[in-house]
Amino acid sequence: MIGIDTLVAAAETDAVSWDESGLPTEVIDAAARAGVLGLDRTPACKGLGLSAAELGSVAERLGAVCTSLRSLLTVQGMVNAALDRWGSAEQREQWLPVLTTGELLAGFAATEAGAGTELSCVATTFDPAGSDYRVSGRKLWVTYGQVADVLLVLGQTSGGLTTALVETSSPGVTVEPVQGQLGMRGTRVAHIELDNVSIPATHVIAPPGFGLSHVTGTALDHGRYTIAWGCAGMARACLADAVAHASTRVQGTAVLSEQDAVRSMIGRGWVEVSGARALCERAAQERDAREHTALFTTVAAKYAAARAAVTLSQQGVQILGATGCAGDSRVGRFFRDAKVMRIIEGATEVAELQIGEYVLAGGVR
Repeated sequence: MIGIDTLVAAAETDAVSWDESGLPTEVIDAAARAGVLGLDRTPACKGLGLSAAELGSVAERLGAVCTSLRSLLTVQGMVNAALDRWGSAEQREQWLPVLTTGELLAGFAATEAGAGTELSCVATTFDPAGSDYRVSGRKLWVTYGQVADVLLVLGQTSGGLTTALVETSSPGVTVEPVQGQLGMRGTRVAHIELDNVSIPATHVIAPPGFGLSHVTGTALDHGRYTIAWGCAGMARACLADAVAHASTRVQGTAVLSEQDAVRSMIGRGWVEVSGARALCERAAQERDAREHTALFTTVAAKYAAARAAVTLSQQGVQILGATGCAGDSRVGRFFRDAKVMRIIEGATEVAELQIGEYVLAGGVR
């Protein structure tokens, strides 16, 4: 994929500046031209029709150079997957082609001040108004919310939790840019205020009551999968940087890699990266085979890969020392990003409970 190669090469030189000022519009446009925003959607939807394994490979490559670039793939893919699975034929025809080609950018607006891990507690409301709905609420930490054209919003109706598409150009939508967060600093994050925003009923995705369990569930599952592969890429990159530094850094008369503690740290890191990547590959196989276990394996893969990214970035900073703390350090940037990966799309503690319950129920083969 020539377009992906070009993006990776650009990220290798420019990711530091993107982390400081946000992923530039021209890079987002280049990603769209390369097909990044619709990799696994069908050609009928103007996507590339890649398999889960191929999608994972791209997420891993982007994750190894820039979390913000990989996050662009993730958030657009989440909205596309949910719409493709639960949207009506008319909704798919209207929205998927413009989303997969990047003509429109999407954001996923679920999190609120009182609803993070427990999304059933969202306070955003969809109130009927004739043939339309009025949407009111405040959404936090919307990835690419500063530049999104349309948001997939989770809220409450009298029929239960519901999702709908809200165009950010609509009156009543206020975008509040967020800067200086711990990680993912290039992802143009925003808080979104929705003040009595009018949307047509045709923007509601799936029946009321399906918003969390079905539509949001599909989006989060897709997000976990690409995050898992992105984290595997982060961990692999941190290991590579640690090995390169340890193999050439001389302290006194000895190369750093000659120290037992350093060799042990690198050995443990390789094992953790390899284990996480194996789970990602298993998740890819199960998703491509449409096995019912794919949902669980994806949770496990994201858990393991996020953990590996945290461990390897910590080790990378430790081995590189002052160099790892420098502003242009990849391991230092990934050290900040990796922590966020253990929170988003399913916190580590929740994943551990889900994995434990699945194992105890005899689901592991």
